[in-house]
Amino acid sequence: MKIIVPMAGRGSRLRPHTLTIPKPLIPVAGKPIVHRLVEDIAGVLNQEIEEIAFVIHESFGKKVEEDLIAIAQKLGAKGTIYYQNEALGTGHAIMCAQDSLSGPAVIAYADTLIRANFDLDTNADSVIWVKQVDQPEAFGVVNLNEANEIIELVEKPKEFVSDLAVIGIYYFKDVAVLKNELQLVLDNNIIHGGEYQINDGIKQMMAKGMKFVPGEVDEWMDCGNKDVTVETNSRMLGFLQEDGENLVSNLAVFENSTIIPPCYIGDDVILMNSTVGPNVSLGDGCHVQNSTIKNSLVQTNVRIKNANLDNAMIGNYASFDGNFTNISIGDYSVLE
Repeated sequence: MKIIVPMAGRGSRLRPHTLTIPKPLIPVAGKPIVHRLVEDIAGVLNQEIEEIAFVIHESFGKKVEEDLIAIAQKLGAKGTIYYQNEALGTGHAIMCAQDSLSGPAVIAYADTLIRANFDLDTNADSVIWVKQVDQPEAFGVVNLNEANEIIELVEKPKEFVSDLAVIGIYYFKDVAVLKNELQLVLDNNIIHGGEYQINDGIKQMMAKGMKFVPGEVDEWMDCGNKDVTVETNSRMLGFLQEDGENLVSNLAVFENSTIIPPCYIGDDVILMNSTVGPNVSLGDGCHVQNSTIKNSLVQTNVRIKNANLDNAMIGNYASFDGNFTNISIGDYSVLE
């Protein structure tokens, strides 16, 4: 089994945080989004992962590439890096990894997290993972027949088709078939919304009678912008606490401070005269003094004092001193 992870864009909706680090590498509950994603997929598949291929922009740099390779190796897989230097769509991004497009594979876009527990239908030609939503008109949805097979993909339907939204994770029994169809999309310059789309390859597979079935996830969490990323951090902390994970480092130091779970507290965190939680992640090396923090995501080596934070997101090596609450400041920012 292979996992293909298109993640070429830095994430303009999550600026300023993505000015210095690509969105998929921003930590949620103490672990990068893409790391959690591939771990969760590997757990659902319950199969040996042979290769994880990441499609990135060349500007991400060698350090990011090394981190991604390490994520793959931690799961016992080969890590491969491909480049998509122009934003030409999902279909184009997948084809940038064409040397890895053979055999069974999962394709997963790296700005989403899931919680799922189901048996993968390996008899189908493809599984498209979906989640029941309240406002299907805002999403791409699947249309099912009486045999619970997917017969149509509909983007943001104006009239009700189904309430099962496509979340951006797909399984293909032989991803080379998709590769061949996407090559036809590129060769024939089939463009929607100014881009080459994976859906056009999938629709061609459906037209040839291939069997597509839905795989429904229990939870689908977005990391598209600051507010939903903070919310996703809170939800993930709750799930990890339910799983019994130890979220507080033994190397953290607390002085006259209180932690209200669930919270992730990284190595070498120092809390002085502070209350942290619920739903807070503090990355390694953070120092917090005379502050109250809740429902917030704070990355590494941040200095916070005299603060009352709620729904905040703070980047690495930032320094914050003040009475602001709902804030979003990027790496190395100073507010004093």
